[in-house]
Amino acid sequence: MNPRRASLIVAGAALCLVMSFAVTRARGLAFIGDLDRQASAARDAVGGKGVTLNFRDRYGWLTRHPVLSGGRDLSPETRKSVAAAIAAVPGIAGVSWARGGDERSVSAHCQDDVERILETRTIRFGEASTRLEPSSERLLGEVARSLRPCVGSIIAVTGHTDASGNQKVNVALSQARAEAVRSALIARGIPATNLRAAGLGSARPVEGLDPLDPANRRIEFSVLYTAPVKPTPIDTPGPE
Repeated sequence: MNPRRASLIVAGAALCLVMSFAVTRARGLAFIGDLDRQASAARDAVGGKGVTLNFRDRYGWLTRHPVLSGGRDLSPETRKSVAAAIAAVPGIAGVSWARGGDERSVSAHCQDDVERILETRTIRFGEASTRLEPSSERLLGEVARSLRPCVGSIIAVTGHTDASGNQKVNVALSQARAEAVRSALIARGIPATNLRAAGLGSARPVEGLDPLDPANRRIEFSVLYTAPVKPTPIDTPGPE
């Protein structure tokens, strides 16, 4: 190939790369700017005007995981409400407080998302078994997708049974089922170190239900807290 032609091809490729990066960066700035406006409005709506939001990580990358700071004069309840309101903004992938004191990040939207998924559906197993039914395998896929934005959270998976049968057997079965769900979530990309499994047998029936009611057989998820995590760069849309 002619050296001059080869140089032109390389220069053209480099120019395309630079232009693509510039377009992506511009879109990222616009996307984060919109998130910042929505999150600030959500913060103000719950009385958190003293709280500042930072949409860049320590390396300067734009991120959908804003770090909150300030607002030390606010009550713990208000601070929690501020974090929850910001976390609920569509597009926010997790909220954390700046390091310091006993502040922990809050990802309340994960808990809400999982509860909505399980509001009308139940994770089911074979009779007296830890084998998940096919429909529950698909359901756990949805649960895992809802939990991924809160990687860094300590997530409790708790198994429950009704009060029929032997209590020791029920505790063992509920523990084994919780472990099966934990394993299924790990297989779907949730880090094992963030998952805790426990079986309570029939010790905590659903409020208002007879302890013998089969509806007490269930798996519950609790996002306990979010440890400080390194925010990730935003997923900016590619060129159209």
